[in-house]
Amino acid sequence: MLSPPLPYFIESDRVTYIPGDEHPNRTNIGAFDLLFVNSGALHIGEESRRWTVGAGQMLILRPDRWHYSTAPCKEQTVFDWVHFQTSGPWEETDRPHGGALHGDYYVFPIRLQKYAELPSPARARETFARLHEASSDSSHASFWERQQLFLRLIEMLDEGWRADSAPTSVGVAERAAAFLKLNYRNPVTNGELGDALQLHPNYIARCMTEVYGCTPQQYMQLYRLDQAKLLLQKTDWPVARVAQETGFRQTPHFSRVFSEHAGIAPLQYRKQYMKEEAVRAAEPDQR
Repeated sequence: MLSPPLPYFIESDRVTYIPGDEHPNRTNIGAFDLLFVNSGALHIGEESRRWTVGAGQMLILRPDRWHYSTAPCKEQTVFDWVHFQTSGPWEETDRPHGGALHGDYYVFPIRLQKYAELPSPARARETFARLHEASSDSSHASFWERQQLFLRLIEMLDEGWRADSAPTSVGVAERAAAFLKLNYRNPVTNGELGDALQLHPNYIARCMTEVYGCTPQQYMQLYRLDQAKLLLQKTDWPVARVAQETGFRQTPHFSRVFSEHAGIAPLQYRKQYMKEEAVRAAEPDQR
């Protein structure tokens, strides 16, 4: 089964600090630490960076860095904290969008601001409260409720980034990506893409390079290769048909491009995947 490597919830709580209390000093806690201040202010540092997180603001601390208090609380401070992690690759970048990670293009990217003021703090407080309440219940149903509430919170943070900080280039790039994904089986020129979006092709290419780190044609090729991987895993179709179904007009060209991208030829990729699946299927019998 293939699924997006979504972040997953670990634990959470709501804490009240009195004047003089401060955030603990710790290193490499192994999970992301999401802090949301309801009232008062937290004074937090991560390595050489420092923040004062006030009411209605949030901060995400990395799992692999030193976190510490830069000053004790000067007033009563109420804040929510959530520890979460992800099994997929992630990165932190100072750029407002984009980044160096360009993996499977059928996985939707989640963008979270490190430090931000939430557009709807009341909605966030309610979601945090429900999350903490579910965390105190050890039932099976509560486990799924916690994960769902956490993902709702992550969605809220992602929506906030788009509403407040996402530049026009992100919207253009995502519209272009959606059109390319819909039409990946057919040739799509930059001119046709421009006509579909009613924008100049050079502007679209600039937006996609800024957001995804590649041109429209490069994005299309990467997406085709991802779809080819899925077909090699899920079907027994010959390589020629896989090439045709994913928009490659010549099988030798497909094989060459696939080998350069994946490091092995298409048939070797299929054999390797089947071997790994057989090993995974046999593991329960060996216990």
